[in-house]
Amino acid sequence: MVSVGDAQAIILNLVQPLDRQRDTEVVDLLTADSRILATPVTSPLDFPHWDNSAMDGYAVRYEDVQHSSAQQPAVLEIVEDIPAGYQPKFRIQSGEAARIFTGAVIPAGADTIVIQERTRREENRVFILAAPQPQEFVRHKASFYQAGTQLLPGGIKLNASEIAVLAAAQCPQLNVYRRPRVAIFSTGDELLTVDQPLQSGQIVDSNQYALAALVKESGAEPILLGIVKDDPVTLERVIAHAVAIADIVLSSGGVSVGDYDYVDKIIESLKAEIHIRSVEMRPGKPLTVATFPSTDAINRVSPHSALYFGLPGNPAAVLVTFWRFVLPAIKKLSGITEGWEPVFLKVRSHDELRSDGKRETYLWGKLHLIDGVYEFHKAGGSHSSGNLINLAQTNALAVLPMGKTLIYPQEEVQVLQLSNG
Repeated sequence: MVSVGDAQAIILNLVQPLDRQRDTEVVDLLTADSRILATPVTSPLDFPHWDNSAMDGYAVRYEDVQHSSAQQPAVLEIVEDIPAGYQPKFRIQSGEAARIFTGAVIPAGADTIVIQERTRREENRVFILAAPQPQEFVRHKASFYQAGTQLLPGGIKLNASEIAVLAAAQCPQLNVYRRPRVAIFSTGDELLTVDQPLQSGQIVDSNQYALAALVKESGAEPILLGIVKDDPVTLERVIAHAVAIADIVLSSGGVSVGDYDYVDKIIESLKAEIHIRSVEMRPGKPLTVATFPSTDAINRVSPHSALYFGLPGNPAAVLVTFWRFVLPAIKKLSGITEGWEPVFLKVRSHDELRSDGKRETYLWGKLHLIDGVYEFHKAGGSHSSGNLINLAQTNALAVLPMGKTLIYPQEEVQVLQLSNG
Protein backbone atom coordinates (compact mmCIF):
# COMPACT_ATOMS: atom_id res chain seq x y z
CA MET A 1 0.00 0.00 0.00
CA VAL A 2 1.41 3.39 -0.98
CA SER A 3 0.73 6.83 0.45
CA VAL A 4 -1.47 9.30 -1.43
CA GLY A 5 1.47 11.58 -2.14
CA ASP A 6 3.59 8.72 -3.47
CA ALA A 7 0.68 7.50 -5.59
CA GLN A 8 0.31 10.93 -7.19
CA ALA A 9 4.04 11.10 -7.93
CA ILE A 10 4.07 7.59 -9.44
CA ILE A 11 1.07 8.32 -11.66
CA LEU A 12 2.32 11.67 -12.96
CA ASN A 13 5.74 10.15 -13.67
CA LEU A 14 4.03 7.45 -15.75
CA VAL A 15 2.12 9.92 -17.90
CA GLN A 16 3.74 10.88 -21.20
CA PRO A 17 2.13 13.97 -22.76
CA LEU A 18 0.73 13.78 -26.26
CA ASP A 19 3.32 14.26 -28.99
CA ARG A 20 3.48 17.65 -30.72
CA GLN A 21 4.32 16.11 -34.08
CA ARG A 22 1.96 13.16 -34.07
CA ASP A 23 -1.00 13.97 -31.81
CA THR A 24 -2.28 17.27 -33.19
CA GLU A 25 -5.03 18.54 -35.46
CA VAL A 26 -6.08 21.81 -37.04
CA VAL A 27 -9.33 23.40 -35.84
CA ASP A 28 -11.23 26.57 -36.64
CA LEU A 29 -11.05 29.35 -34.08
CA LEU A 30 -14.79 29.11 -33.36
CA THR A 31 -14.35 25.48 -32.25
CA ALA A 32 -11.08 25.96 -30.37
CA ASP A 33 -12.59 26.79 -26.96
CA SER A 34 -11.11 24.60 -24.18
CA ARG A 35 -8.64 22.95 -26.55
CA ILE A 36 -4.91 22.77 -25.80
CA LEU A 37 -2.74 24.84 -28.10
CA ALA A 38 -0.01 22.59 -29.55
CA THR A 39 2.40 25.13 -31.05
CA PRO A 40 3.26 28.74 -30.24
CA VAL A 41 1.37 31.42 -32.15
CA THR A 42 2.82 34.58 -33.66
CA SER A 43 1.03 37.35 -35.53
CA PRO A 44 2.11 39.63 -38.40
CA LEU A 45 0.16 42.46 -36.74
CA ASP A 46 1.36 45.02 -34.21
CA PHE A 47 -0.92 45.80 -31.25
CA PRO A 48 -2.07 48.52 -31.39
CA HIS A 49 -1.93 48.49 -35.19
CA TRP A 50 -1.26 52.26 -35.18
CA ASP A 51 -0.96 55.14 -32.73
CA ASN A 52 -4.48 55.73 -31.45
CA SER A 53 -6.39 57.69 -28.84
CA ALA A 54 -7.26 56.13 -25.49
CA MET A 55 -9.98 58.74 -24.83
CA ASP A 56 -12.46 61.06 -26.48
CA GLY A 57 -10.90 64.52 -26.79
CA TYR A 58 -8.56 66.49 -29.03
CA ALA A 59 -5.34 65.50 -30.76
CA VAL A 60 -2.79 68.29 -30.30
CA ARG A 61 0.88 69.16 -30.37
CA TYR A 62 2.17 69.14 -26.77
CA GLU A 63 4.30 72.21 -27.35
CA ASP A 64 1.12 74.19 -28.17
CA VAL A 65 -0.66 73.32 -24.91
CA GLN A 66 2.04 72.68 -22.30
CA HIS A 67 1.34 75.97 -20.46
CA SER A 68 -2.47 75.90 -20.73
CA SER A 69 -4.66 76.73 -17.75
CA ALA A 70 -8.22 77.81 -17.08
CA GLN A 71 -6.99 81.38 -16.69
CA GLN A 72 -4.86 81.31 -19.85
CA PRO A 73 -6.12 78.54 -22.13
CA ALA A 74 -4.44 77.70 -25.41
CA VAL A 75 -6.83 78.34 -28.29
CA LEU A 76 -6.55 75.95 -31.24
CA GLU A 77 -8.32 75.72 -34.58
CA ILE A 78 -10.15 72.43 -35.17
CA VAL A 79 -9.19 71.19 -38.63
CA GLU A 80 -10.78 67.72 -38.65
CA ASP A 81 -13.07 65.27 -36.86
CA ILE A 82 -11.56 61.76 -36.53
CA PRO A 83 -13.95 58.99 -35.51
CA ALA A 84 -12.81 55.38 -35.05
CA GLY A 85 -12.16 53.68 -38.38
CA TYR A 86 -11.42 56.94 -40.20
CA GLN A 87 -8.05 57.72 -41.80
CA PRO A 88 -6.96 61.31 -40.94
CA LYS A 89 -6.55 63.63 -43.93
CA PHE A 90 -4.61 66.50 -42.36
CA ARG A 91 -1.31 66.94 -40.59
CA ILE A 92 -1.67 68.92 -37.37
CA GLN A 93 0.26 72.16 -37.59
CA SER A 94 1.12 74.66 -34.87
CA GLY A 95 -2.06 76.19 -33.45
CA GLU A 96 -4.28 73.34 -34.74
CA ALA A 97 -6.16 70.40 -33.20
CA ALA A 98 -8.35 67.53 -34.36
CA ARG A 99 -11.49 66.30 -32.62
CA ILE A 100 -10.79 62.63 -31.93
CA PHE A 101 -12.64 59.67 -30.46
CA THR A 102 -11.51 56.59 -28.53
CA GLY A 103 -9.62 54.13 -30.72
CA ALA A 104 -9.24 56.54 -33.64
CA VAL A 105 -5.95 56.99 -35.50
CA ILE A 106 -3.87 59.90 -34.23
CA PRO A 107 -3.13 62.28 -37.09
CA ALA A 108 0.39 63.12 -38.19
CA GLY A 109 1.88 66.03 -36.29
CA ALA A 110 -0.12 65.38 -33.09
CA ASP A 111 1.56 63.73 -30.13
CA THR A 112 -0.84 64.22 -27.21
CA ILE A 113 -4.55 63.81 -26.42
CA VAL A 114 -6.38 66.36 -24.28
CA ILE A 115 -9.55 64.79 -22.90
CA GLN A 116 -12.75 66.63 -23.66
CA GLU A 117 -13.47 67.29 -19.97
CA ARG A 118 -10.50 69.68 -19.91
CA THR A 119 -11.63 71.69 -22.91
CA ARG A 120 -14.30 74.10 -24.07
CA ARG A 121 -15.39 74.25 -27.69
CA GLU A 122 -16.71 77.29 -29.54
CA GLU A 123 -17.58 76.58 -33.17
CA ASN A 124 -14.31 75.55 -34.87
CA ARG A 125 -12.08 76.51 -31.95
CA VAL A 126 -11.16 74.55 -28.83
CA PHE A 127 -9.95 76.10 -25.56
CA ILE A 128 -7.48 73.92 -23.62
CA LEU A 129 -8.26 74.53 -19.94
CA ALA A 130 -5.50 72.40 -18.36
CA ALA A 131 -2.04 71.34 -19.50
CA PRO A 132 -1.78 67.60 -20.29
CA GLN A 133 1.23 65.37 -19.74
CA PRO A 134 3.43 64.77 -22.80
CA GLN A 135 1.95 61.97 -24.97
CA GLU A 136 -0.95 61.61 -22.54
CA PHE A 137 -3.71 59.18 -23.60
CA VAL A 138 -1.75 58.07 -26.67
CA ARG A 139 -1.63 54.31 -27.25
CA HIS A 140 1.51 53.80 -29.33
CA LYS A 141 1.78 51.31 -32.16
CA ALA A 142 3.23 47.94 -31.02
CA SER A 143 3.24 48.99 -27.35
CA PHE A 144 1.09 45.95 -26.45
CA TYR A 145 2.62 43.43 -28.83
CA GLN A 146 5.26 43.55 -31.57
CA ALA A 147 4.60 41.70 -34.82
CA GLY A 148 6.59 38.48 -35.28
CA THR A 149 7.18 37.78 -31.60
CA GLN A 150 5.42 35.02 -29.67
CA LEU A 151 1.82 35.90 -29.01
CA LEU A 152 0.77 32.74 -27.11
CA PRO A 153 2.92 29.76 -26.06
CA GLY A 154 2.07 26.17 -26.83
CA GLY A 155 0.71 23.95 -24.08
CA ILE A 156 -1.98 26.31 -22.78
CA LYS A 157 -5.75 25.85 -22.57
CA LEU A 158 -7.67 28.17 -24.86
CA ASN A 159 -10.31 30.01 -22.87
CA ALA A 160 -12.32 33.09 -23.81
CA SER A 161 -9.47 35.58 -23.27
CA GLU A 162 -7.07 33.58 -25.46
CA ILE A 163 -9.75 33.16 -28.13
CA ALA A 164 -10.24 36.93 -28.13
CA VAL A 165 -6.51 37.54 -28.58
CA LEU A 166 -6.32 35.04 -31.44
CA ALA A 167 -9.33 36.57 -33.16
CA ALA A 168 -7.82 40.05 -32.91
CA ALA A 169 -4.57 38.64 -34.34
CA GLN A 170 -6.48 37.19 -37.33
CA CYS A 171 -5.67 33.55 -36.57
CA PRO A 172 -8.64 31.70 -38.13
CA GLN A 173 -7.15 28.20 -37.63
CA LEU A 174 -5.05 26.69 -34.88
CA ASN A 175 -2.88 23.65 -34.31
CA VAL A 176 -4.18 21.93 -31.15
CA TYR A 177 -3.60 18.61 -29.45
CA ARG A 178 -6.17 15.95 -30.14
CA ARG A 179 -8.39 15.09 -27.22
CA PRO A 180 -7.06 12.24 -25.06
CA ARG A 181 -9.08 9.05 -25.53
CA VAL A 182 -10.38 7.49 -22.31
CA ALA A 183 -12.04 4.08 -22.39
CA ILE A 184 -14.56 3.41 -19.60
CA PHE A 185 -16.28 0.24 -18.45
CA SER A 186 -17.80 -1.16 -15.27
CA THR A 187 -17.50 -4.71 -13.94
CA GLY A 188 -19.94 -6.81 -11.96
CA ASP A 189 -22.79 -9.31 -12.44
CA GLU A 190 -25.00 -7.15 -10.24
CA LEU A 191 -24.92 -4.08 -12.50
CA LEU A 192 -27.73 -2.80 -14.70
CA THR A 193 -28.10 0.15 -17.06
CA VAL A 194 -30.43 3.01 -16.18
CA ASP A 195 -33.21 1.73 -18.45
CA GLN A 196 -33.35 -1.86 -17.15
CA PRO A 197 -35.84 -2.98 -14.47
CA LEU A 198 -34.21 -3.34 -11.07
CA GLN A 199 -34.36 -6.74 -9.38
CA SER A 200 -33.45 -7.69 -5.82
CA GLY A 201 -29.68 -7.68 -5.30
CA GLN A 202 -29.00 -5.56 -8.37
CA ILE A 203 -27.76 -1.97 -8.63
CA VAL A 204 -27.66 0.61 -11.38
CA ASP A 205 -24.24 1.30 -12.87
CA SER A 206 -23.84 4.99 -11.98
CA ASN A 207 -20.05 4.84 -12.26
CA GLN A 208 -19.93 4.76 -16.04
CA TYR A 209 -22.20 7.81 -16.33
CA ALA A 210 -20.24 9.73 -13.71
CA LEU A 211 -16.89 8.90 -15.27
CA ALA A 212 -18.09 9.81 -18.75
CA ALA A 213 -19.23 13.22 -17.47
CA LEU A 214 -15.96 13.80 -15.63
CA VAL A 215 -13.90 12.82 -18.66
CA LYS A 216 -15.86 15.25 -20.86
CA GLU A 217 -15.38 18.01 -18.29
CA SER A 218 -11.64 17.36 -18.42
CA GLY A 219 -11.57 17.96 -22.18
CA ALA A 220 -10.95 14.31 -23.07
CA GLU A 221 -13.03 11.98 -25.24
CA PRO A 222 -14.88 9.20 -23.35
CA ILE A 223 -15.21 5.82 -25.08
CA LEU A 224 -17.98 3.85 -23.35
CA LEU A 225 -17.56 0.08 -23.35
CA GLY A 226 -20.53 -0.75 -21.14
CA ILE A 227 -20.94 -3.26 -18.33
CA VAL A 228 -18.71 -6.33 -18.25
CA LYS A 229 -19.82 -9.39 -16.30
CA ASP A 230 -17.52 -11.11 -13.81
CA ASP A 231 -16.22 -13.56 -16.41
CA PRO A 232 -12.42 -13.72 -16.88
CA VAL A 233 -12.58 -14.48 -20.60
CA THR A 234 -14.94 -11.59 -21.35
CA LEU A 235 -12.99 -9.23 -19.09
CA GLU A 236 -9.71 -10.09 -20.82
CA ARG A 237 -11.22 -9.41 -24.23
CA VAL A 238 -12.66 -6.05 -23.18
CA ILE A 239 -9.48 -4.92 -21.41
CA ALA A 240 -7.31 -5.88 -24.40
CA HIS A 241 -9.62 -3.93 -26.69
CA ALA A 242 -9.70 -0.94 -24.35
CA VAL A 243 -5.93 -0.57 -24.07
CA ALA A 244 -5.63 -0.93 -27.84
CA ILE A 245 -7.90 2.03 -28.60
CA ALA A 246 -7.37 4.43 -25.70
CA ASP A 247 -4.66 6.46 -24.00
CA ILE A 248 -6.20 5.88 -20.57
CA VAL A 249 -8.51 3.08 -19.44
CA LEU A 250 -10.87 3.42 -16.48
CA SER A 251 -12.57 0.36 -15.07
CA SER A 252 -14.62 0.37 -11.89
CA GLY A 253 -14.93 -2.65 -9.62
CA GLY A 254 -13.05 -5.93 -9.59
CA VAL A 255 -9.83 -4.64 -8.00
CA SER A 256 -10.37 -5.69 -4.40
CA VAL A 257 -9.54 -9.10 -2.94
CA GLY A 258 -12.83 -10.94 -3.43
CA ASP A 259 -13.30 -14.22 -5.27
CA TYR A 260 -14.72 -12.36 -8.30
CA ASP A 261 -12.13 -9.59 -8.44
CA TYR A 262 -10.21 -10.60 -11.58
CA VAL A 263 -8.82 -7.34 -12.91
CA ASP A 264 -5.29 -7.47 -11.51
CA LYS A 265 -4.69 -11.04 -12.67
CA ILE A 266 -6.02 -10.31 -16.14
CA ILE A 267 -3.94 -7.20 -16.75
CA GLU A 268 -0.84 -9.07 -15.57
CA SER A 269 -1.63 -11.83 -18.09
CA LEU A 270 -1.71 -9.10 -20.77
CA LYS A 271 1.87 -8.15 -19.81
CA ALA A 272 0.92 -5.00 -17.95
CA GLU A 273 3.22 -3.65 -15.27
CA ILE A 274 1.31 -2.91 -12.08
CA HIS A 275 2.70 0.12 -10.27
CA ILE A 276 0.05 0.58 -7.56
CA ARG A 277 -2.29 -1.99 -5.99
CA SER A 278 -3.75 0.01 -3.11
CA VAL A 279 -3.48 3.49 -1.59
CA GLU A 280 -3.59 4.67 2.02
CA MET A 281 -6.78 6.68 1.62
CA ARG A 282 -10.47 6.54 2.49
CA PRO A 283 -12.43 6.16 0.32
CA GLY A 284 -10.40 4.69 -2.52
CA LYS A 285 -8.02 2.16 -0.99
CA PRO A 286 -8.41 -0.55 -3.70
CA LEU A 287 -6.84 1.34 -6.61
CA THR A 288 -4.83 -0.40 -9.33
CA VAL A 289 -2.57 1.61 -11.64
CA ALA A 290 -0.75 -0.14 -14.47
CA THR A 291 0.90 0.50 -17.82
CA PHE A 292 0.63 -1.69 -20.88
CA PRO A 293 3.31 -2.25 -23.50
CA SER A 294 3.09 0.09 -26.44
CA THR A 295 3.56 -2.49 -29.18
CA ASP A 296 2.83 -6.03 -30.41
CA ALA A 297 1.70 -7.71 -27.17
CA ILE A 298 -1.85 -6.39 -27.46
CA ASN A 299 -1.78 -4.93 -30.98
CA ARG A 300 -2.09 -1.31 -29.89
CA VAL A 301 -2.99 1.24 -32.54
CA SER A 302 -1.40 4.10 -30.58
CA PRO A 303 2.35 4.41 -29.98
CA HIS A 304 1.56 5.54 -26.43
CA SER A 305 1.76 3.11 -23.55
CA ALA A 306 -1.77 2.85 -22.20
CA LEU A 307 -2.27 3.93 -18.59
CA TYR A 308 -4.78 1.75 -16.76
CA PHE A 309 -6.74 2.78 -13.67
CA GLY A 310 -8.61 0.00 -11.93
CA LEU A 311 -10.91 2.12 -9.75
CA PRO A 312 -12.92 0.86 -6.77
CA GLY A 313 -16.52 -0.23 -7.31
CA ASN A 314 -18.19 1.96 -4.70
CA PRO A 315 -19.49 5.14 -6.35
CA ALA A 316 -18.14 7.71 -3.87
CA ALA A 317 -14.72 6.06 -4.05
CA VAL A 318 -14.82 6.23 -7.85
CA LEU A 319 -15.41 9.98 -7.83
CA VAL A 320 -12.82 10.70 -5.14
CA THR A 321 -10.09 8.66 -6.87
CA PHE A 322 -10.90 10.28 -10.20
CA TRP A 323 -10.59 13.80 -8.77
CA ARG A 324 -7.45 12.92 -6.83
CA PHE A 325 -5.51 10.87 -9.41
CA VAL A 326 -7.15 10.47 -12.82
CA LEU A 327 -7.89 14.13 -13.53
CA PRO A 328 -4.25 15.25 -13.04
CA ALA A 329 -3.16 12.40 -15.33
CA ILE A 330 -5.56 13.49 -18.08
CA LYS A 331 -4.38 17.10 -17.75
CA LYS A 332 -0.73 16.15 -18.14
CA LEU A 333 -1.48 13.79 -21.02
CA SER A 334 -3.48 16.50 -22.82
CA GLY A 335 -0.37 18.58 -23.52
CA ILE A 336 -0.78 21.27 -20.85
CA THR A 337 2.73 22.30 -19.88
CA GLU A 338 2.04 23.02 -16.20
CA GLY A 339 -0.64 23.00 -13.53
CA TRP A 340 -1.58 19.31 -13.64
CA GLU A 341 -1.56 18.81 -9.89
CA PRO A 342 -4.74 19.02 -7.79
CA VAL A 343 -5.53 22.45 -6.35
CA PHE A 344 -5.67 22.54 -2.55
CA LEU A 345 -6.90 25.45 -0.46
CA LYS A 346 -6.63 26.14 3.25
CA VAL A 347 -10.05 27.20 4.50
CA ARG A 348 -12.12 27.34 7.67
CA SER A 349 -14.25 24.33 8.58
CA HIS A 350 -17.85 25.07 9.49
CA ASP A 351 -18.37 21.59 10.94
CA GLU A 352 -16.59 19.11 13.12
CA LEU A 353 -14.70 16.66 10.89
CA ARG A 354 -13.73 13.20 12.11
CA SER A 355 -11.56 10.31 10.90
CA ASP A 356 -10.09 7.20 12.47
CA GLY A 357 -6.66 8.50 11.47
CA LYS A 358 -5.55 5.22 9.90
CA ARG A 359 -5.62 6.53 6.33
CA GLU A 360 -5.77 9.90 4.59
CA THR A 361 -9.49 10.65 4.65
CA TYR A 362 -11.62 12.64 2.21
CA LEU A 363 -14.96 14.15 3.24
CA TRP A 364 -17.13 15.85 0.63
CA GLY A 365 -18.98 19.10 1.00
CA LYS A 366 -19.32 22.62 -0.31
CA LEU A 367 -17.25 25.78 -0.12
CA HIS A 368 -19.14 28.92 0.90
CA LEU A 369 -17.76 32.45 0.93
CA ILE A 370 -18.53 33.89 4.38
CA ASP A 371 -17.48 37.49 5.03
CA GLY A 372 -14.74 37.18 2.42
CA VAL A 373 -13.38 33.89 3.84
CA TYR A 374 -13.99 30.46 2.34
CA GLU A 375 -15.65 28.01 4.68
CA PHE A 376 -16.08 24.27 4.14
CA HIS A 377 -19.52 22.84 4.92
CA LYS A 378 -19.56 19.07 5.19
CA ALA A 379 -22.35 17.30 3.29
CA GLY A 380 -25.00 15.85 5.57
CA GLY A 381 -25.61 12.15 5.94
CA SER A 382 -23.28 9.18 5.72
CA HIS A 383 -19.84 9.54 4.18
CA SER A 384 -19.70 5.88 3.26
CA SER A 385 -17.95 5.02 0.00
CA GLY A 386 -21.20 3.41 -1.11
CA ASN A 387 -23.34 6.51 -0.53
CA LEU A 388 -23.59 8.52 -3.72
CA ILE A 389 -26.62 10.62 -2.78
CA ASN A 390 -24.97 13.33 -0.67
CA LEU A 391 -22.23 13.92 -3.25
CA ALA A 392 -24.69 15.93 -5.35
CA GLN A 393 -23.93 19.69 -5.46
CA THR A 394 -20.61 19.33 -3.65
CA ASN A 395 -17.58 21.24 -4.88
CA ALA A 396 -14.78 20.34 -2.47
CA LEU A 397 -13.19 17.49 -0.54
CA ALA A 398 -11.85 18.14 2.95
CA VAL A 399 -8.61 16.23 3.58
CA LEU A 400 -7.74 14.81 6.98
CA PRO A 401 -4.13 13.56 6.91
CA MET A 402 -3.20 10.17 8.27
CA GLY A 403 -3.03 10.41 12.04
CA LYS A 404 -5.46 13.34 12.22
CA THR A 405 -8.70 12.25 13.87
CA LEU A 406 -10.50 15.52 14.56
CA ILE A 407 -10.86 19.02 13.16
CA TYR A 408 -12.99 21.39 15.24
CA PRO A 409 -15.46 23.93 13.85
CA GLN A 410 -13.68 27.15 12.76
CA GLU A 411 -10.36 25.27 12.62
CA GLU A 412 -8.33 25.39 9.39
CA VAL A 413 -8.64 22.46 7.00
CA GLN A 414 -7.10 21.68 3.64
CA VAL A 415 -9.60 21.07 0.85
CA LEU A 416 -9.33 19.80 -2.70
CA GLN A 417 -11.29 22.15 -4.95
CA LEU A 418 -13.36 20.28 -7.53
CA SER A 419 -14.17 21.27 -11.10
CA ASN A 420 -17.91 20.69 -10.70
CA GLY A 421 -18.44 23.41 -8.11
